[in-house]
Amino acid sequence: MIEILNLTDLPKARAAGALVANILQTTKSRSGVGTNLLEIDEWTRAMIVEAGAESCYVDYEPSFGRGPFGHYICTSVNDAVLHGKPYDYTLADGDLLTLDLAVSLGGIVTDSAVSFIVGEKSSPEDLKMIDTTQRALSAGIAAARPGARIGDLSHAIGTVLNAAGYSVNTEFGGHGVGSTMHQDPHISNTGRAGRGYKLRPGLLLALEPWIMADTDKLVTDDDGWTLRSVTGCRTAHSEHTIAITDDGAEILTLPK
Repeated sequence: MIEILNLTDLPKARAAGALVANILQTTKSRSGVGTNLLEIDEWTRAMIVEAGAESCYVDYEPSFGRGPFGHYICTSVNDAVLHGKPYDYTLADGDLLTLDLAVSLGGIVTDSAVSFIVGEKSSPEDLKMIDTTQRALSAGIAAARPGARIGDLSHAIGTVLNAAGYSVNTEFGGHGVGSTMHQDPHISNTGRAGRGYKLRPGLLLALEPWIMADTDKLVTDDDGWTLRSVTGCRTAHSEHTIAITDDGAEILTLPK
């Protein structure tokens, strides 16, 4: 199903996006060496409740997970790249952490993710991966405008990822959002320009380039949710929700 938002409801989408951005920025700033992933989950729960919003994750039970998910935020560490289920793990200096959050506010869902290094230790490869996903995300957003096609976004994202030397997994990618979290159209992180669904004002899309340092193959953790690189290499993931407007694309989850 593809939903098209009435542009008179764009302020509601902006409010939902601002909430997701604020929660992610707050949890990122509070996450450091010694923070437990379950603490991050509890912070997120409290902020969602305080805002009068609804979690998109806690009761989520799709075909690709062994659910319900049972938590409020995805916390993917090091070789985990997607759907990281919070557990009793204390962050160490140099961990590469991805926080991924989707929330419904006023009946509209927005979705965003950010990767960052915990503490002071960092490697050039980790920083390169994070930067590459951010640049790929920016390229995808720049390609989004009325009349463009989904393939244009996928091509823009994939061009950046491939140019940086990364192979691209096509099992999971971006997606439409609206009254629910995962909707059509699917937005692969690589593709051919000029193909696919034509973008129109009111379409909400979550773009999310993600990569693994030396593979494009995934393995599912014993928790039935967390997706890790099959080689154990490090990973990175960046995501924003955008609204297609008459003038182009508006980023709804951009931190202030």
